[in-house]
Amino acid sequence: MGKVIYSVGPEIIQNAMLMKEIKQKTEAFFREYEDRFNQGLAGKPDVEGTAAAFAESFIESSPVGVNAAKNDAEFRKVIPQGMEFYKSIGTQSMKIKELAVTLIDEFHVMAKVHWDSRYQQQGRDISIEFDVVYFLRYFDGVLKIFAYVTGDEQKLLEQHGLVSKNKTPQAAEA
Repeated sequence: MGKVIYSVGPEIIQNAMLMKEIKQKTEAFFREYEDRFNQGLAGKPDVEGTAAAFAESFIESSPVGVNAAKNDAEFRKVIPQGMEFYKSIGTQSMKIKELAVTLIDEFHVMAKVHWDSRYQQQGRDISIEFDVVYFLRYFDGVLKIFAYVTGDEQKLLEQHGLVSKNKTPQAAEA
């Protein structure tokens, strides 16, 4: 094969720049998300910042089932309760160990977050790693979570002796 010449039109360049911008904003979004969670564990929950990370309505799917929720006053009320639950079981920190970003199109992002959660309970240091897949909408330069998929959090917490079968995780950011 001889010489191959590629050319890229202005629409593709513009689209590539937009995609790069969305990726950078997604990384910043999750850095802030992680920071807010850890601030909440430190007793300073940012209820409005957490609520602002979610779309007007959103969906959670886990082994427990699928739950549709509204980003309303009730959601804002549950955020500090969730933080209290995590503190009560000895959660010390939640850190993003890996973030894999997939751009679906110029309006939607899928982000797989590999979390490293640290607990301290009864003199034991416990580390639990798990994944959450988030779906975000990008509109007017702002990212919002509209869905997320989690594994069996209750089972993981039980396996590590952090909760018993009758103490279930509250709805919370993670």
